[in-house]
Amino acid sequence: MKGRRRWRGQRRRFAAVLVLYTLLLLLLVPYLLDYGARRGRADEEPLLRRCPSLEEALSEWGWEQRPPLEPDDEEEEVGGGTAGAAAGNGSGSAARKRHIYLHATWRTGSSFLGELFNQHPDVFYLYEPMWHLWQALYPGDALSLQGALRDMVRALFRCDFSVLRLYAAPPGPRDPLGPAPPGGGGNLTTAGIFGWRTNKVICSAPLCPAAPRPRHEIGLIDGAACEERCPPRALRELEAECRKYPVVVIKDVRLLELGALLPLLREPGLNLRVIQLFRDPRAVHNSRLKAKQALLRESIQVLRSRHRAEPRAPPRQQLLLPPALLGGGRGPPAPPAQHRAEFFLGGALEVICQAWLRDLLLARRAPAWLRRRYTQLRYEDLVQEPRAQLRRLLRFAGLPVPPAMEAFVVNMTRGAAYSSERPFLISARDAREAVRAWRERLSRQQVRQVEAACGEAMSLLAYPLSGGDGR
Repeated sequence: MKGRRRWRGQRRRFAAVLVLYTLLLLLLVPYLLDYGARRGRADEEPLLRRCPSLEEALSEWGWEQRPPLEPDDEEEEVGGGTAGAAAGNGSGSAARKRHIYLHATWRTGSSFLGELFNQHPDVFYLYEPMWHLWQALYPGDALSLQGALRDMVRALFRCDFSVLRLYAAPPGPRDPLGPAPPGGGGNLTTAGIFGWRTNKVICSAPLCPAAPRPRHEIGLIDGAACEERCPPRALRELEAECRKYPVVVIKDVRLLELGALLPLLREPGLNLRVIQLFRDPRAVHNSRLKAKQALLRESIQVLRSRHRAEPRAPPRQQLLLPPALLGGGRGPPAPPAQHRAEFFLGGALEVICQAWLRDLLLARRAPAWLRRRYTQLRYEDLVQEPRAQLRRLLRFAGLPVPPAMEAFVVNMTRGAAYSSERPFLISARDAREAVRAWRERLSRQQVRQVEAACGEAMSLLAYPLSGGDGR
């Protein structure tokens, strides 16, 4: 009898232990998962405090409330023959057409990235069309111009180039009711838009019957030969060619924030995908200094967005620009005229890095539908792993990978040298020197200033900070 009672007591204790163990597992696993999530949110919290308008912007865009009306079609991912057939016979429908926006900033290697798409035989490529808008609306700040830029992108992706006539007229006031001045936007042609002297569509048949090489042949275009053999054509002819291609790619550097593209990413029928290019800010600053006079005008437009980008943020120390240059108010005296360009470029870089930070946080918190339409690329990865990154990019765009393009991208990153007297010229460069050039050319103070202004974005992009000596 006592043995039976003892056995029943042991069974009850065993059952109680089993129940407690089960409850412990049920409570512990969710706690660990929640702890990990809270740990991730805690890591982002200091960065979110630097972007107090991000939450409000996400609410205004309504990015999580409703996904695009058109779900991604798996058939669109197939490049191969479908793309080639659409390009060849002009039968590509709107449902199959894909649009790629290369989201970058100045001196990040965006021209090289764009050239890879310019070379692809199934791509209609547009090089920096928003330059016209920025020139016409100068000195409008970068943030204020984002809405107009988005409207232009929408029109261009739909092969409507008439929007360029709004901004291609010569600068300066004129009577809006009077006749257009000679050479104005009314007779806009292919000459002078989309980097036309090296554009594969403009510099090949059928727009240019006397072209030195066919469209499908991979290789850089000789700009002088194109200008000599390819006469200007009307925009309507270029629009007709645009409609034949299954993929339209726009590369530009003037859209400040990824969030401005969210309405287009959700737009039915547009099928937009975004590739965002980043580069080590120290290398960007070094490259911008080499071309500082050419970038001064647009750097001022970026810099004028400084106090509008985060109006609810607490005042921040201006790390790369003396206050006297921002409005002529209080602060230390302005530097000599010969050094002002460097200060303007440095201040603009700080604004750009803050825009990068907002983009990175937005992408981290993006819903699944947006993650399918967005990808990031570091310039360093592109030039050090050219074949692998080319395959990844073309797969993201739904394009095949011609073997000649793999050879092209390798040759372009294995040039004899990095330096060039013409910094905007696309040519073969030494990728290793391009990645490390800033270490020899920036002073310790310049390195420290860039890292102080861009440190948060650099951390999210896995760019290690230099040592105490600024190297």
